[in-house]
Amino acid sequence: MKKVDFGAAHGVLQAEVDQQRLAGVSAALLRNGELIDSFCTGLADVERGESLRPDHIHRAFSNSKLVTSVLVLLLSDEGRFAIDDPIKQWLPAFGRLRVLRPGATSIDDTEPLRSDITIRHLLSHQSGLSHGVFDPGSVIYQAYHASGVRSIDTTLADEMDLLAKLPLQYQPGGAWDYALGCDVLARLVEIVTGQRFSDALQARLFGPLGMPDTGFVLRPDQLPRLTALYRGDLADAMKSGLTRLDDTPWPQAYRQPVPRQSGAGGLFTTQADMLALLRQLMPGQPSVLKPETLAALFTDQLSPDRHVQLAHLGQLPSLGFGLGGAITRGASPLQGPLGQGELQWGGLAGTHWFVSPATGLAGVVMAQRHWGFWHPFWFQYKSQVYQAVG
Repeated sequence: MKKVDFGAAHGVLQAEVDQQRLAGVSAALLRNGELIDSFCTGLADVERGESLRPDHIHRAFSNSKLVTSVLVLLLSDEGRFAIDDPIKQWLPAFGRLRVLRPGATSIDDTEPLRSDITIRHLLSHQSGLSHGVFDPGSVIYQAYHASGVRSIDTTLADEMDLLAKLPLQYQPGGAWDYALGCDVLARLVEIVTGQRFSDALQARLFGPLGMPDTGFVLRPDQLPRLTALYRGDLADAMKSGLTRLDDTPWPQAYRQPVPRQSGAGGLFTTQADMLALLRQLMPGQPSVLKPETLAALFTDQLSPDRHVQLAHLGQLPSLGFGLGGAITRGASPLQGPLGQGELQWGGLAGTHWFVSPATGLAGVVMAQRHWGFWHPFWFQYKSQVYQAVG
């Protein structure tokens, strides 16, 4: 295979470190399952002066959703359920949900559920659930926080009981909104396997795929490899300067177990572990998923008039959504034309992944910048990667 020069892509990441917008960052690329590039620069811990290495452990945040989605699709391949099954078959209370009326200003202003939430709705974020993060001040945001739905001190089973007492924000299948659906899927995994979510992940994914550094609670030998976390300027993503965060997402996170094992955002991971997972998601390569299931993962589940929308980025008509991440429909101000058909997502702490069936490329970028999801460096880096491979 001809060696490709990724110097310009590396330069994008190096500039972020030089400008003190990232403490450190590592990146790796696969092509047809083979490692073709690895880059690492900056510090894992600024205060200690510790250089970042590819084996450092990062907070996965919403990269956890991809892990959850893959396990759910694997179980569907085994016949445990079909992705168009209604979730009420396993969580009966979800068949009795109410739905906020359009324009509701009170959590009690609701209407009956007109159609059931399916597993597909949960995978593609069309369930009507919310995330309770990106819409502060809304009726549903306030209800999620007042009820304790997002509390780490409840188990997944307890979380389902709390969710079932609250209305959906729209009728299932009626819109797209980033949501806690992967926590519901994690509870589904527990019900159908009879295992705690972490045990099911270990038995079905982490062990078989060789992902020893992904989990909910760090072993003592892993603790020294956990990166420090930093926050940039929330009002200006391109402003230099970082503030250390020692108690995010909660005090002693990943060091001490908590009742909640969130499928939406609870895991830590490494570059190598994410690459091991991405190798399973490359069309034409050996996979734990059936070919038709893998194809569905890359199929835009949204109607043409529906698309990804996020509070801090607005409407993004160039992005649909598959069964585990955003699908690039075409060129946009975020990304050029070479990424069409790409599946990608990331986490709030600046970790990102992508898989491009058209080019055979897959990659992961691991940073430790809080509110670093879809920071400009991610799209600039990928643009240079695509240009380098032609």
